[in-house]
Amino acid sequence: MVVRRGITLAAAGVALGIVGAVLLTRVLKSMLYGVTRFDGATFAVVPAILATVALVACLIPGARAATVDPVIALREE
Repeated sequence: MVVRRGITLAAAGVALGIVGAVLLTRVLKSMLYGVTRFDGATFAVVPAILATVALVACLIPGARAATVDPVIALREE
């Protein structure tokens, strides 16, 4: 559940980022050296790296949450 929520938010962020990048390609082209307007490698690699980092960031608390005994967690509340 923890991982699913985190990945859902990360996927939404990556999707919005790709849409924003496509809309702002002229600005990005002037800021980045050696990158064309619709550089396929950039549009594929950067979201993949961000998604991987988000997955690792979600797996750590997810693994920690999975090791907690449910009875102890309910008693704490």
